[in-house]
Amino acid sequence: MKFLLVFDFDHTIIDENSDTWIVKCAPERKLPNGLRNSYQPGHWTDYMGRVFVYLGDNGVKEDEMKRTMTTIPFTAGMIDLLGFIGENKELFDCIIVSDSNTVFIDWILKAADFHKVFDEVFTNPAAFSSTGYLTVQHFHAHHCAKCPKNLCKRKVLKEFLDKQLERGVSYTQVVYIGDGGNDLCPVMFLKKNDIAMPRQGYTLEKKISQLAQSLSPVQCSVLVWSSASDIMSYLKLLVKE
Repeated sequence: MKFLLVFDFDHTIIDENSDTWIVKCAPERKLPNGLRNSYQPGHWTDYMGRVFVYLGDNGVKEDEMKRTMTTIPFTAGMIDLLGFIGENKELFDCIIVSDSNTVFIDWILKAADFHKVFDEVFTNPAAFSSTGYLTVQHFHAHHCAKCPKNLCKRKVLKEFLDKQLERGVSYTQVVYIGDGGNDLCPVMFLKKNDIAMPRQGYTLEKKISQLAQSLSPVQCSVLVWSSASDIMSYLKLLVKE
């Protein structure tokens, strides 16, 4: 018996959006209107690339960014939940699928000593250039019309499950924990025995209930959470079974 836990990152593991939090490093902690208005729907990663250029142009260095990012609060109950998962790794494989980037997630998890809880992190590759600018790339290319240009989380989840099957690992249940609109695509891929855990009051919960109202509900079970202790209660039940 093994369970796969799939976590989103922003507004799920941490209680903020890492990409908007970095703006605290900008002059006067805000972006110029021209830059802010340059965002086009579905092209968030390209927009963040321009934000990082602006920060670099204004002399914002790696250590300042890192200091700022590691002050982001974890979601209520999340520290206890990740501790519990870490103590029960023989039962839980645990991955992150996020539209943030490798640098931010790495900093935050390592600062709190949670990087060992996660088996893999799937997110946009980021690195500092030789001139000290943070750069970010698209995670992959895909053909899903529902998802942002740079990342289809369903494709990531499907490929991960296929790869695990090739290794002889199959899961009793997939538990998907997220909050955003881009979490709906992977949730619609989940099977009857799986469970989606949308965060209460966020886009994913609203989209799942809209589907139910239009009589095309998701196949999996749905359990809404407001604190990570709700998630932990559910996992403790699984462990008892």
